[in-house]
Amino acid sequence: MNRFDLLKNRNLSKWIGFLFALLIFGATVWFSNQFVRQLKVEEQVKMETYAKAVQLMGSDEFLSSDTQNFLIDIANGNTTMPVILLSETGELNSVLNIPEDIQNDSVKMKNTIHRMTQIREPILIDLGEFGMQYVYYENSPLLTRLQYYPIILILIIILFVYFSYWYFKTLKNTEQSYLWAGMAKETAHQIGTPLSSLLGWVEILKMEEVNQEPVLEIEKDIYRLNQITERFSKIGSLPELQPANLIEVTETTVNYLKNRVSKKVDLRFNSDKEEVRIPLNTALYSWVIENLVKNAVDAMQNKGAVNVYVTDEERQVVISVADTGPGMPKKLHKRIFEPGFTTKQRGWGLGLSLAKRIIENYHKGKIFVAKSDKESGTEVKILLKK
Repeated sequence: MNRFDLLKNRNLSKWIGFLFALLIFGATVWFSNQFVRQLKVEEQVKMETYAKAVQLMGSDEFLSSDTQNFLIDIANGNTTMPVILLSETGELNSVLNIPEDIQNDSVKMKNTIHRMTQIREPILIDLGEFGMQYVYYENSPLLTRLQYYPIILILIIILFVYFSYWYFKTLKNTEQSYLWAGMAKETAHQIGTPLSSLLGWVEILKMEEVNQEPVLEIEKDIYRLNQITERFSKIGSLPELQPANLIEVTETTVNYLKNRVSKKVDLRFNSDKEEVRIPLNTALYSWVIENLVKNAVDAMQNKGAVNVYVTDEERQVVISVADTGPGMPKKLHKRIFEPGFTTKQRGWGLGLSLAKRIIENYHKGKIFVAKSDKESGTEVKILLKK
């Protein structure tokens, strides 16, 4: 199974997880609504019983004292649901569970009755010769709160899931950072010993009567290896930033790579200025440019054009690495900077993740895919503050 198949499986797993979470949310809302609907029915029955009790107490039928006491208990048994009893002329006959400030204000009472009418129709009580009575009521405070319970529950679940995701992602990134830093330092330590030996052999070759041109090229490569060792040794620790000419550092890196990439690759450097001095760690910054260029060359399969150019703006410097490769899907624009992610058969997924760390963590800049399509290739931009 190749990496694209793994990516498809990972995306499928994400969709399955999303659908599962959606199912849980849906089930939560459904069960909560069923519970609220059941309480509404119970409160409706309670109010109909209350209305029947008021009707019997107001009728001219003879009722025993026990029956009257029982009906009074039913009428007074409601301690939660707001109730207003009005005559057919609009006269206020009885009020239950309504705050006093509303009872003493006719405008507020009118608004309360109107709100109750919007919720449900009043219950009609026929008292015969005493006329008609209307029972206006609304949900109890408990039922009103329960109606918002599913929304509150879902918000709490979402916040919990988001916090858990953020926490574990931060923990994972921290562990990965320590892992990559440890690997980098160990690599630098291991490379250091043979490098010292190679430098000694180069000095001996310089004293021999041999063609010095390849010796000088070997010396350049050893110098480059020494720079790479220095870069690896600085991973995991805060590097020092010194004022440097960014144009010169970028051009030097590009010129070094020109003789070490395929002859079918047209590698060029352009800048609108000859000198732009900013705080820079030249070794690590040069590594970033080298990684971007090599990735561009690999994407083009060693055939095409790579243009590195620097633009000096008012508050920042923009470094762009553009190629004429096949481009990449938009969904990969951010993922290519994740540790361990790679589309290469033999890649480790370290280069771009370290480049992001160097630019954003050490130099407080930004690195991102500016554009990528089949027609014009891919352009990666670096923004560094002056």
